[in-house]
Order: sequence, then structure tokens, then C-alpha cells
Amino acid sequence: MEENNSAVKTILIVDDEPHIRALLEETLEEFADNGVRILVASDGAEGLELALAYKPDLILLDVMMPKMNGYDVCRIIKEENNFPHTYVAMLTAKGQEVDKEKGRDVGADEYLTKPFDPDEIVRKASEILGIEL
Repeated sequence: MEENNSAVKTILIVDDEPHIRALLEETLEEFADNGVRILVASDGAEGLELALAYKPDLILLDVMMPKMNGYDVCRIIKEENNFPHTYVAMLTAKGQEVDKEKGRDVGADEYLTKPFDPDEIVRKASEILGIEL
């Protein structure tokens, strides 16, 4: 496995839906062109493994996934492993206030509902990574 290089800005996309992963990768393509590493996971367990290995700057994290849900992934990253510099944006169709509150309770920095605005994802990534496109 590639060694984590903290100088390399990293975005991790964790979603079990292939078309959402593809859309997010396409949305963030310009960041990759500017040297940002884009990692992709198709379930919560794989996402957690990549997060622990690479300590990404930004995680776009689905909630409802196989193997491990996004709430558990976020809690493990934020509480158990104390990644203060990793910004976690929950990205989900579950947009009720109780869902958002649960996201905040496990340490999510933001809660975005699907369908999402790709321009908003780019703005948020620019802000978090400190990269103007």
C-alpha cells in the first residue's frame, strides 16, 4: 500500500452506489488535475480502511452502506482515532433533522442531502483544501 504523504491533499469518496461515486469523481476531477489524490471506496469498511491509511483532508461519506454505515465510520474516525484535520461531510438521502443530529453526534462536520449540487461540492472542497480552481 502506498505510504501516506501528508503534503498530498486527499479526498476520500465513500458511497455504495456506482453512479454516485462516478458523479463525485467527475465533479472533483479538476482537483485531481491539480495534484489532489482522490480515493474511492464502495462500502463503509473499505472507506474506514482507506481513511485510517491515508488520513484524508475531506471525506464525502454516504450513510446507508453495506458492511458498515457512515455514522459508524465517522464515529471511529473522529472519536476513536481523533482526526481533527479530517473534514467529514455526510452525503445522504436521509435528510430528516433526526438524521442530521445523529451525524453531528458522531462528529460529522457537515450533512449534505442527495441529490446534491456538484457546484456546492466543488465550493466546499475548495474551501476545505485551500485550493482555488
